[in-house]
Amino acid sequence: MNRNYLDELNKPQQAAVTYTDGPALVIAGAGSGKTRVLTYKIVHLLNCGYEPWRILALTFTNKAAKEMRERIEQLVGAPTASKLWMGTFHSIFARMLRSNAERVGYQSNFTIYDAADSKSLVKSIIKDMGLDDKIYKASTVLSAISSAKNALISPEKYAKLADVMEADKNSRRPQTYAIYRIYRDRCVAAGAMDFDDLLYYTNLLLRDNPDVLRHYQDFFRYILVDEYQDTNFAQHVIVSQLTKENQSLCVVGDDAQSIYSFRGANIRNILNLKNAYPSLKIFKLEQNYRSTQNIINAANSLIEKNTEQIRKHVFSEKEPGKKIEVVQSYSDFEESFLVANRISQIKMVSGDSFDEFAILYRTNAQSRILEESLRKRNIPYRIYGGLSFYQRKEVKDAIAYFRLSVNPDDDEALKRIINFPSRGIGETTVAKIVRRAIDENVSMWKVLEDPAGYNLNANAGTLKKLDGFRELISGFIQLNREGNDAETVAKRIIERTGLMSMLIHDRTPESISKQENLSELINGVKEFVDEQREQGSENNLMTDYLAGISLATDQDNDNSIEARVTLMTVHAAKGLEFNNIFIVGVEEDLFPSAMANGSLAEIEEERRLLYVAITRARQFCMISYASSRYRNGQTVMCSPSRFLRDINPEYLDLISGASLNAPRPSFENFRSSYHSQSPRYSSPSQSSAKRVPVSSSSSAAGAENKHNADSLSEGMRIEHSRFGTGTITGVDTSQTEARITVEFDNTGSKLLLLKFARFKILE
Repeated sequence: MNRNYLDELNKPQQAAVTYTDGPALVIAGAGSGKTRVLTYKIVHLLNCGYEPWRILALTFTNKAAKEMRERIEQLVGAPTASKLWMGTFHSIFARMLRSNAERVGYQSNFTIYDAADSKSLVKSIIKDMGLDDKIYKASTVLSAISSAKNALISPEKYAKLADVMEADKNSRRPQTYAIYRIYRDRCVAAGAMDFDDLLYYTNLLLRDNPDVLRHYQDFFRYILVDEYQDTNFAQHVIVSQLTKENQSLCVVGDDAQSIYSFRGANIRNILNLKNAYPSLKIFKLEQNYRSTQNIINAANSLIEKNTEQIRKHVFSEKEPGKKIEVVQSYSDFEESFLVANRISQIKMVSGDSFDEFAILYRTNAQSRILEESLRKRNIPYRIYGGLSFYQRKEVKDAIAYFRLSVNPDDDEALKRIINFPSRGIGETTVAKIVRRAIDENVSMWKVLEDPAGYNLNANAGTLKKLDGFRELISGFIQLNREGNDAETVAKRIIERTGLMSMLIHDRTPESISKQENLSELINGVKEFVDEQREQGSENNLMTDYLAGISLATDQDNDNSIEARVTLMTVHAAKGLEFNNIFIVGVEEDLFPSAMANGSLAEIEEERRLLYVAITRARQFCMISYASSRYRNGQTVMCSPSRFLRDINPEYLDLISGASLNAPRPSFENFRSSYHSQSPRYSSPSQSSAKRVPVSSSSSAAGAENKHNADSLSEGMRIEHSRFGTGTITGVDTSQTEARITVEFDNTGSKLLLLKFARFKILE
């Protein structure tokens, strides 16, 4: 290369790049140029005479490997870059295994099963063993098998682990070890490996074949690993084996961004690397090139509260920038409107494209209410790394039942759920029903209502199953005909179909997310019914609800390429950056998650997760939390996250008089002392009228207050438990039921039927 690449690095980056005398750990703070250091390190090794084919660079994603290779090509040319051993752990280890497949009982042409292949095989094993697939869910069993392989535990060793076997027994899945053994045997017989096998068998290959291990130890003169904080046990052991002799190793990562323990990532791999490599030299990249000073300082003050970490001080030399805005809303409903309004305001002032806005949340289920608020403001959005709420399978399944309860002639909805959850109605039977419906020019439901009359060719057992399905749907149809509201019908459908109960015993992240999404769907139906009732409308039936969400599902299929606001979980946001970041739902039992309260280590990972969220922002960051939130069909009071108290208030934008300096509650009793000391905030879109703090006594109890029209007048300020604060603009007593019109500060104008309206009068 012609230019001096070292001149393009700052001093700490140069030091990390040029050091080749032993093992090195590069702690790369957020936005500190990690990829640049890895890239230039490889270029430096090439300039020092290392042959490209003897340099191994391991990444976690194909995207990261591709980006690094493209950068290296620009510096040293494509012919040289193409000779590097660079790729994901799985792709590189697959390459090594193909060269030595016979050593682990395979042929070199083994196939690699993807997730769908693995799930299909496990399902067939569960069926062959005569096990209940509602208890032995394929996804749950596969998760257990994956965890075992990543811990280098064989099926035989699995069966000897008393605590693991006891846990399976308590989960009503004592045969998991047997499924694992059969799964392993069938994969071998089929000449196939799954993704976890690529790590598992590479470990076996190196452990049990000293000559192969020696070959790769001699062959690779230098090994580099990206995102080392995300490595699991198996990956760590492989790297350790390959570098045991020459210790020519450079790993790059940031313990403060270790957030994937649920995937098997072990933060100890990076924290304790010094134990494995006593001569390890640590380099710290602490200058952040992404964010303003206030954003970095706030993030630092948060993460310094973690006890398990490699201490560093990330700094920014960019402009100080705006403080992080901390917003409290009365409800999750108002929170979503506040975020949508703030996006519109910032866009008008800054001129940023919608592509420079991202809303981050802890759980996927939170996207529903945010999506609805964005749609009402005509703000385009996309769900990153996932599906829009109404496009998620479990939601579409439930909605298919909702649709059938209103219109049983809906063939597409019927085909979707006639055998889901499984009721023994196979594809062959469904095909017969479709054929008879087409031939007779009727709907599939008509055939189900009179199978004999439509000459449906099915045996007595099948006809009984079809009759059971028909009775189930007929019951839902009757609920609608009786005039029950959408909430009543929806709850009965979820209960009677088993859509939720089939997920209850599955504690995998995937299943928990599905449970949360179904709960959020019911929350949405309840919100719809409550709002219709409070506004004096009788349009609260299932037909009305479905009409309301049809626009949402239509927009979900919009494939235009216009700029959009990005919605995603914080986990999905790692590695990305935006000018403007909104972090919502920063409340106890949500962020940190209620499931993280079991240990200090789990709480510290949740704190790292918020650190990652904040450091995605270049210029602006807003954190919001609600005083109440719909959960499991009811309004529950919420407390702001303890993490807000961890951030130095000097870097937060709170209303005057708010304080974050009260004594920090202990890990055990923070709930009791925290709520009354929480900060309040007035968003820029609110009026200057004084806001009254919402507590468990004001919002919950005050929501049921009954008001007489004579006590209300135009201009009066009220506080509504869901819509927030507002001003009465009209009182109408001319009709049978008195009603008021209120212009709410953040959620717009609402017409409220007085006998159902939930609010209190402000002084």
